[in-house]
Amino acid sequence: MSEHTDLVIVGGGISGASLLYAVAKFTDVDDVTLVEKEREIAAVNSHRTNNSQTLHFGDIETNYTLEKAEEVKEGAELLAGYLEGTDPDREMHSKRSKMVLGVGDEEAEKLEERYHENGFGDLFPKLREIGREEIAELEPKVVEGRDPDTRLTALQTPDGYVVDYGAVAKSFVENARAEDGVSVHLGTAVESVDEGRDGFAVETDDGDFEADAVVVAAGSHSLQFAKEMGYGEDMSLLPVAGSFFLADDLLNGKVYTLQMKKLPFAAVHGDADVHDDGVTRFGPTAKLVPALERGELSTVSDFADVFGFSPASVLSYVDILSDRILFPYVVRNLVYDIPEIGKRAFLPDVQKVVPSVDADDIERAKGYGGVRPQIVDTENRELDMGEAKITGDGVLFNITPSPGASTALKNAMTDVQTVLDFFDADHEFDEAAFREATIEHFPRVDDEDAEADDAAEAEGDAAEAEGDDAPEDDDAPEDDDADDRVPAEADD
Repeated sequence: MSEHTDLVIVGGGISGASLLYAVAKFTDVDDVTLVEKEREIAAVNSHRTNNSQTLHFGDIETNYTLEKAEEVKEGAELLAGYLEGTDPDREMHSKRSKMVLGVGDEEAEKLEERYHENGFGDLFPKLREIGREEIAELEPKVVEGRDPDTRLTALQTPDGYVVDYGAVAKSFVENARAEDGVSVHLGTAVESVDEGRDGFAVETDDGDFEADAVVVAAGSHSLQFAKEMGYGEDMSLLPVAGSFFLADDLLNGKVYTLQMKKLPFAAVHGDADVHDDGVTRFGPTAKLVPALERGELSTVSDFADVFGFSPASVLSYVDILSDRILFPYVVRNLVYDIPEIGKRAFLPDVQKVVPSVDADDIERAKGYGGVRPQIVDTENRELDMGEAKITGDGVLFNITPSPGASTALKNAMTDVQTVLDFFDADHEFDEAAFREATIEHFPRVDDEDAEADDAAEAEGDAAEAEGDDAPEDDDAPEDDDADDRVPAEADD
């Protein structure tokens, strides 16, 4: 006997959890069910050890065009607003300085052009161009031990959100489960999704569901489900596994290096850990793996399903991997996993951020790192750096490479509209309430200026009140030389 529900969401990572939150809290859909194969929410790529914990706004990601940054910015502000509104004690996130560092004349000039001429200074009002002295104030280790004749420039912002995306996903699910008609099934693997005359049959290893609509938000596995249902035939995946190296507390916030447009996953950066200020994480490295999940051999066959071994897929991989920039990078990243040799090979990337570090100061982070599903367009034989959504009749497949976590709520907002279209406009989405609960809490420049003014005014009022309340000493002796005394105001 199958259980009926209006909507089944397959996948309990940050993408599936954010959609569950949006549907449950801000639409009038009666029944929504989330099914996750792991025994806890966000156990794979959204887990805090499997990503860089960065909330990407597009301000310091130098591989982004201005148009891409505009798209990402709203998504990041939605999530940042949610965090500001629901996590005042900073249990799921912290907020620190964030900068992208230009070392040498060429990189410094690129950052200056980006900030002044390419529009990024206008798009991000909190972003500032700073030099060596201010860099040293914010991040002493970035300047310490560096050649004083080397030019240093950075674009810096206080919006350096460090996020435990696993905790955020759990928060979304917890808020959604407070609503009627929401069910969550953990430790339940979806075996098939079949389209029928009256909807979809979702078979799992712990019971079946009948659903009017289905959204598959299962990361790399989304394309696998899509292909099993006859969708996404002109797509494949290039699974990129990220790793990290750990060091002591070398940085106060986030320090990025310049990224290359052909290698969006290549820029090494240093980050203070979200839950442990005493740890600095450097990375990510990026190596190709023939699996959909890091360290899970069972997903090798899943990759084979996605790859397909068609002539188009094979030729696409050949064209992509033979690129004169990408191929040396892929080979170099294989070295980083070799014990002892790997950290010495990676050391120059770390030293670009913190020059005084040596090989004994870093160690490979065991058990860290996830898989990013870079999308391959097999028709044009090229990498597609954007997020992919495949929409069928009543079914949506959401494949979200980086920055999918940062834009999870924006993606959810888009997916909600698609889901409501599946129901022929029988339901509504309260977008105003959704924005009120999320982006309206994001602190903007005017808000922060007003708060600073209020704080200064309150401090002044307190000082004035303290002066008014000071007791008069009627017994104080008269001073004949009173005119020679320095007025009290001179001490202010």
